[in-house]
Amino acid sequence: MICFENITDLDLAQTLDCGQCFRWTEQPDGTFAGVAFGKSVRVQMNDSVFVIDGAEEAERSLWQRYFDLDCDYAAIRSSLSSLHPILKEASEYASGIRILRQEPFEALCTFIISQNNNIPRIKGIVSRLCESFGEKLPDGNYTFPSAERLSALSAGDLAPLRAGFRARYIIDAAKKVSSGEVDLSFCETADYEQARAELMKIVGVGVKVADCTLLFGMHRVDAFPMDVWMKRAMEQLFPGMSPGDFGDYAGVAQQYIFHFSRQHPEIFKSV
Repeated sequence: MICFENITDLDLAQTLDCGQCFRWTEQPDGTFAGVAFGKSVRVQMNDSVFVIDGAEEAERSLWQRYFDLDCDYAAIRSSLSSLHPILKEASEYASGIRILRQEPFEALCTFIISQNNNIPRIKGIVSRLCESFGEKLPDGNYTFPSAERLSALSAGDLAPLRAGFRARYIIDAAKKVSSGEVDLSFCETADYEQARAELMKIVGVGVKVADCTLLFGMHRVDAFPMDVWMKRAMEQLFPGMSPGDFGDYAGVAQQYIFHFSRQHPEIFKSV
C-alpha cells in the first residue's frame, strides 16, 4: 500500500469516470479498482490522503506520475478562469479532474475503440480485449495486450470482442506501432502538428482520436479533442473562441468544459 498525503484537487470519480480512461470501476465501498501499467490496484481518498492499495513503495514514482500528483492544478484553474466566466464556472465544478499519464499504446487503442461509442460499451470492449489477449494477473484481472501481441492477429481474431469496424483499426495500429512505422516516443516530444500527423498514419485515426491519444496517453496538455459535446459547447458557450485561445493548458480546459457540459445539458437550452 502507498499513501500520498496532503493531496488536493483530486476527485477520483471525476478523474476516472470523465471519459479519459476505461479500465477503472467504482466499487460499492467507494473505492476504484483498475489496472494500469500491468498492475492491479484499488485507490481511494481519505480526506487529503490518497491511498493506493496493491501498490508497492518501489512503485511510488510510477503512480505519482500516473495521477499527475506533482502538477499544481489550482494554479492552472486560476489561469484558465481568467479567460472566460463560463470556463471559471466549469473549472470550479470539475476541480477534481487531473489528466492521467496513461500508457500511450493503451490510450491509442482505447480511443480508437471510443469512436461512435458510449462509455459502458467502450469499457466492455476494452475488458474483452484484455481478457482475450492480455496476461492474467494474480487477482484475476488482465493486463492490456502489447502492440506486438496484437500485431500477430487479424481483424477476424477480434470478432468476439464485438468491436465492429474498429477491429481493423486496432490491428493496423498494433502493426504500425510494433514495426516502428508509427513512433509513439516521437509523438511525446515532437511538434504538435507533427505528432498528430504521425498518429494519423494509422487507418481509422483522425484528428479527434489523435488528439485524445496525445492528451491522455502522452500528457500533451496543449491538445484539445473535439467531439459532439465539445463542438456544441464551443459553439454555444464560447462563440468566437478556438482551442488555441485556451493556451498551454487547453487540454485541461477541455476536460473541465467536457465534464461540465455533460453534467449540465440544461445549460444549452437557455443559451
